[in-house]
Amino acid sequence: MAAMSKENAEHYHWGEACEGWHLLGGDDLSVIEERMPPGTAEQRHWHVRARQFFYVLEGEAVLELDGTRHRLQRGEGLHVPPGTAHQMHNVSMADVRFLVISAPKSHGDRAPAPLAEGAA
Repeated sequence: MAAMSKENAEHYHWGEACEGWHLLGGDDLSVIEERMPPGTAEQRHWHVRARQFFYVLEGEAVLELDGTRHRLQRGEGLHVPPGTAHQMHNVSMADVRFLVISAPKSHGDRAPAPLAEGAA
């Protein structure tokens, strides 16, 4: 078993300019590192089964959970329980890098959620 890093992990692109690396891709547990450039956001969504933990490695992000915006700095994270609508945003002027840890994996367990009230 080899150590995992961005250099040997499966790489993918999402959104207009975001990217990710599958560091661990088991059915029961997924660990992904993602990078979001300034001004980007993911689609607001929720998961039926998967619980997630978002942990900021570099930069500053805003993670909206059920209409409440949480500003996360480097070294901070937030738990997203199953069934909770959420959306990650990079409203800063620099890239944000973060881990998304999901149990079980979140791929195939995603449903769109309407915009939060007051969101633009």
